[in-house]
Amino acid sequence: MTGEVRRDDGGMPDRWDRLWTPHRQPYLAGESRPAHDEAGDECPFCRAAQQPAGEGLVVRRGQLAYVVLNLFPYNSGHLLVCPYRHVADYADLGADEVAEIGLLTQEAMTTLRRVSRAQGFNIGMNQGKVGGAGIAGHLHQHVVPRWGGDTNFLPVVGQTKTMPQLLEETCGLLTEAWD
Repeated sequence: MTGEVRRDDGGMPDRWDRLWTPHRQPYLAGESRPAHDEAGDECPFCRAAQQPAGEGLVVRRGQLAYVVLNLFPYNSGHLLVCPYRHVADYADLGADEVAEIGLLTQEAMTTLRRVSRAQGFNIGMNQGKVGGAGIAGHLHQHVVPRWGGDTNFLPVVGQTKTMPQLLEETCGLLTEAWD
């Protein structure tokens, strides 16, 4: 935070820095979100997979998965690695699908480094609506390129990391479950 006093929308002083991302508003308003996400009827990932080569934002096709540019990216080059199969949960993927998603993720990183000189990446999946998945019915892995000096929402703006559980408690639970 800069420490500079700013005004909120009501004219009241505050110390919030704001990140403006108006390009994400159509997504937040519901455009391009599936109406019947669970069945795959209106799934944008199923639609993207069916488009002919050279159309849409699909940048690479594999046998079981493909890579598409995120329509509402967090950074330039934000990619999504998706299985062709309409499946919501990572645990429901077959071993061959997991392997191809992993390989396509590696290829995406290599390609982004070569094309945009990405210095780092955020890679991950949000599982379920509660886990932050905007399209919960069709699994997709984010590959977000990063560069020194770009923004990372919570730590940069709020100088905060969210830790909902003590590390020792988490370690104990994971160790017990893993055995």
